[in-house]
Amino acid sequence: MTQIPASYDVCAVGNAIVDVLAPCDPSFLTAQNLTAGSMQLVDAQQSAALYAAMAAGVEASGGSAGNTVAGIGSFGGRAAYIGKVADDTLGGVFTHDIRAAGVAFETLPLKDGADSGLATGVCMINVTPDGQRTMCTFLGAANQLEAGDIDADLIGASAIVYLEGYLFDPAPARAAFEAAAAAAHTAGRKVAITLSDTFVVARWRAELLAFIETSADIVLANEGELAALFETDDFDAAAAQLASMVDVAAVTRGEAGSVVLSGDDRVAIAVVPVDKVVDTTGAGDQYAAGFLLGVARGLSLEDAGKLGSLAAAEVIAHWGPRPMTSLEALAKQNGLTLGADRV
Repeated sequence: MTQIPASYDVCAVGNAIVDVLAPCDPSFLTAQNLTAGSMQLVDAQQSAALYAAMAAGVEASGGSAGNTVAGIGSFGGRAAYIGKVADDTLGGVFTHDIRAAGVAFETLPLKDGADSGLATGVCMINVTPDGQRTMCTFLGAANQLEAGDIDADLIGASAIVYLEGYLFDPAPARAAFEAAAAAAHTAGRKVAITLSDTFVVARWRAELLAFIETSADIVLANEGELAALFETDDFDAAAAQLASMVDVAAVTRGEAGSVVLSGDDRVAIAVVPVDKVVDTTGAGDQYAAGFLLGVARGLSLEDAGKLGSLAAAEVIAHWGPRPMTSLEALAKQNGLTLGADRV
């Protein structure tokens, strides 16, 4: 059967979140009993208390997979998004922002969110002077994403469906996750997953391994998440094990760049230097944007990885998790190919 050309490069399924970012000293994290560099889930009361204690900050639409598809839009790619917001002010902000990034977003909002106390999800992000971010997430309406929200036709029209590992936390969202993967494979499309956070891997290691073995074609992770997944600090052994389970894997290593693997092929990708690291929020998300766009358009592993590094460099040089400069223009300035738009 002839594969129908994809209308979208990537369709992402994730937690629709609005970020609140503020600077802090390491002592603030200690006082709040927070683990530097981590992401933890909090309830509405904890979120409100932390917000009251934080320094003045800025609000920006976020959510890991949402950031990724916004980056794909900045590259000039075609992206779609499935995620749940409430019918409230922040839900309107998220919807406006993601559509303004050129991303198709039609998931119906949670109509009774305000009445049930399930407002649009919020992530409190405290950033230390070295640019490291520590996140506390109140999922709210994002927690209510369910299998019925998965548009099988939209998934089938996308070269890659990209699943956010954070969705392994709430049960209804995990059902949506499984439904999206099934729809993608039924349509002959690729399934990508990001491991999202070492704490997610620790909570759901067995389930993630099972999902990767049975349903994932592409895996994105950072070095810490990879180590947690295989319970080893031997990077080479863990990378080889991951490569044996999927078609393609990309592992980011901070200042050491990233490694892209496919079968016996292993390609090291250097970082794109920046004058100053301001805020690492969204670095992995934007790496995923460039990398997945490259894979969707049939680029080499090296070229896809270079797009990922470029996008990560752009976002860590300023506050916020989404690009402030056209990634498409930056790619052209740096002589990087974006591949052919297959629409």
